[in-house]
Amino acid sequence: MYDPIRASDEAILRLRAHHPSLIDLTTGRVERLLAALGHPEQKLPPVIHVAGTNGKGSTVSYLRAIAEAAGMKVHVITSPHLVRFAERIRVAGELINDARMSELIDKVEAANAGEPISFFEITTVLALQAFAETPADLCIVEVGLGGRFDATNIFDAPAVSVITPVDYDHLEMLGPELSKIAWEKAGIIKQGRPVVVARQMEEGEAVILEEADKLSAPVTLMGRDFDAWEERGRLLVQLQDQLYDLPAPSLFGGYQFANAGLAVAAALALGDPRIDEAALAKGVSSAVWPARFQRLTEGPMARLAAERGSDLWLDGGHNPHAGRALAEAAGRLVARDPRPLVLVAAMFARKDALGFFQPFADLAPLVLTTTFDSPNAAPAGELAAAAAQAGLAVEQVADVEAGVRRALAQPGPAPHVLICGGLHFAGEVLAMSPETWPT
Repeated sequence: MYDPIRASDEAILRLRAHHPSLIDLTTGRVERLLAALGHPEQKLPPVIHVAGTNGKGSTVSYLRAIAEAAGMKVHVITSPHLVRFAERIRVAGELINDARMSELIDKVEAANAGEPISFFEITTVLALQAFAETPADLCIVEVGLGGRFDATNIFDAPAVSVITPVDYDHLEMLGPELSKIAWEKAGIIKQGRPVVVARQMEEGEAVILEEADKLSAPVTLMGRDFDAWEERGRLLVQLQDQLYDLPAPSLFGGYQFANAGLAVAAALALGDPRIDEAALAKGVSSAVWPARFQRLTEGPMARLAAERGSDLWLDGGHNPHAGRALAEAAGRLVARDPRPLVLVAAMFARKDALGFFQPFADLAPLVLTTTFDSPNAAPAGELAAAAAQAGLAVEQVADVEAGVRRALAQPGPAPHVLICGGLHFAGEVLAMSPETWPT
């Protein structure tokens, strides 16, 4: 079985040696191990639990930035990592260090006593144990896959549950119907606990609202109970009783106004007086989230682009919803600076490549398809066929660096170059130079 986790550090090597990498959709084994450790999940500060198909990571980054702007210490667990395992676990504001990780692996594996447990499950428990041992004011937990049976779904009373936009993805495990995917995401809603929900497609919204109603969970729904939009280059968030006029989100793309607005509503749902308008403003304008329409300004490929007068961007979106969002962001870029657009794309074979490429039709980019180091990666020819079916000009290249060089060799104006197609592929790009490793 192929292990999609990059073996880039000692923690990965140790954990991977004993635990399968595939996500296991159950909570039973996590609950057993947490009990053996004395229930660290019950010793945490207030928890914000975030599920959804797209925008989870961005929403988490805004939430963390808002809370830290309010002077709060914040624990965060996210997945996957891009380059180093430590990216998954942020303890009171700092990425976990190697020595602490080694101690935790010893402790958690001893408590597990050789019982079956997956890589993602033990990673979740490691994070919760680290959080329980370190004081903080808030804990933000991103769901790994789905929600209802995800290893992180062990909180009986989260301070706030958050559901970002639900769309078609991971159909082999969650789908195929949107209603089934939404039901999985809605599994993080808990009895009587508030839930803040992004704007949804009608089918998904109905399922989420039904689940919340069953559990008497108060819902704050974007488009009904609050809204967020761009006006004069600023973020406006309208709640029931107040309008917030905030700086533009730090992350690029029109869809980030919705992600940031969702984070603002979720942060305010905590009811913490430290989270005031100044903290909201500083947070939404300072959040950092690598490989989400990230401009690369460091590393060898960025320097090549700069020499040509081009800008180089990186995004890990990989499904039709992400394709629509990415095409919208690229459209903004081209409208602001009218030059050709070139995509350098690779993705896993199980993804809907045609659905990803179709939203780019109006922008008419040149698409350079490639592959990466995984037996599950789509062949460049397969992606090229999908791009051609979407009506795009396409060529195949050997690897991402060859793609960037080919893009920059085009005659005419220096192009905008966008590397895209998946987080594992994006992680390989960032891993090419320590200058681009996330911190």
